[in-house]
Amino acid sequence: MKMHNLVLAAAGFAACAVGVMESKIAAAADQFFPLLVYRTGPYAPNGIPLANGLRDYYSMINLRDGGINGIKTSVEECETKYNTKLGVECYEKLKGKGATLFTPFSTGMTYQLIPKAKVDKIPLMTMGYGRTAAGDGRVFKWTFNFPTTYWSQASAFVKYVASQEGGMNKLNGVHIAHIYHNSAYGKEANPTLDALQKIHGFKLTKIAVDHPGQEQKSAWLQVRRKRPDWIFMSGWGVMNQVAIKEAVSAGFPMDHFVGNWWSGSESDTIPAGDGAFGYKSAALHGTGTDWPVIQDIIKHVYRGDAAKAAENKIGDVIYNRGVLNAMFNIEAVRTAQGKYGNKVMQGEQVRWGLENLNITTAKLKALGMEGFTQPFTVTCADHESGGPVIFQQWTGNGWKFVSDWITPITSVVRPMIEEAAAAYAKENKITPRTCS
Repeated sequence: MKMHNLVLAAAGFAACAVGVMESKIAAAADQFFPLLVYRTGPYAPNGIPLANGLRDYYSMINLRDGGINGIKTSVEECETKYNTKLGVECYEKLKGKGATLFTPFSTGMTYQLIPKAKVDKIPLMTMGYGRTAAGDGRVFKWTFNFPTTYWSQASAFVKYVASQEGGMNKLNGVHIAHIYHNSAYGKEANPTLDALQKIHGFKLTKIAVDHPGQEQKSAWLQVRRKRPDWIFMSGWGVMNQVAIKEAVSAGFPMDHFVGNWWSGSESDTIPAGDGAFGYKSAALHGTGTDWPVIQDIIKHVYRGDAAKAAENKIGDVIYNRGVLNAMFNIEAVRTAQGKYGNKVMQGEQVRWGLENLNITTAKLKALGMEGFTQPFTVTCADHESGGPVIFQQWTGNGWKFVSDWITPITSVVRPMIEEAAAAYAKENKITPRTCS
């Protein structure tokens, strides 16, 4: 028996606030999903809706479907404060409780957990973040970063800029500034931008902002002095809203200021007020509540109480990202069950499910996510899948898509991934798998 945190959503607990977690004994037959969360600390405004989205989707699977083919899910949260040391401690605390997989939601934590996952045989699901080289499954057997990565995102951003400038052949001489969180996460896009600069001839200025990002005067003095045509931002938490306010003060055109997918949420734009109008960001999925999957969460988890759901940030960008990640995790288990039977899946079985995940258009429709995100397929060699990226713009009261889904420049990114993975394998004495 394990002590897991479960959502209070059963009819017998109707008097309790829907979505509140309490400690409850879970059956040993539960599929256990540990949650490394940061509901406190400088990044809590993003961490809270992210955790809520994951929690609520797992709960909905129980309430609406009776579990994953009859196997109930359970969760337990461990507070990391987005601190790598605390995150590793949470991993060690929860790994022995039958962990299905881990979703660190931190590049720093991911770097530390990759070697542990290999030893403990518990997969890491790092959706759109973490170590980009992990896209090469021949080296990183236990780590998955589909549907796309920071390097692919950066290449899609360059293609988006090109679409606004008149084509890829018009990039020569265009000045792009990359303002980034001075951490492993923030630096992830730089190798791609460097490589594409050499190919396409745009000018690149890189500007680091130290944690947590509240002080950015020197960064924006560089913007005023160098006057870039476009800004790409890899920020997180308070850094994003401060940067948007600084851009407004600097008179930088907001429709040429583009955040990555961790720099494009309501917690980034709303604090900046009207000045944020026109700001853009990359995205992996849709926002808002007008999706069948989100309506199902309101119906089953919140008993139709849309106001209570709104208090938990349902429909916000980061909440919906938690829902998407939880869906991938659930479908990996379901895929594994297709081979191993309808029972609780263990680490190696879940790893097989992740590596054989095929998210089709038909599956997305059945899951209530048609148009919410794009289909993709994971393979032994490719744990990223090179999925497309879309760009959205802040309207003042929500986000709207302002581009088609843009395919990354895989001819540049994939060789970079393989080169980085090969270097990691050599350094760590790993013999890459042969994927047929």
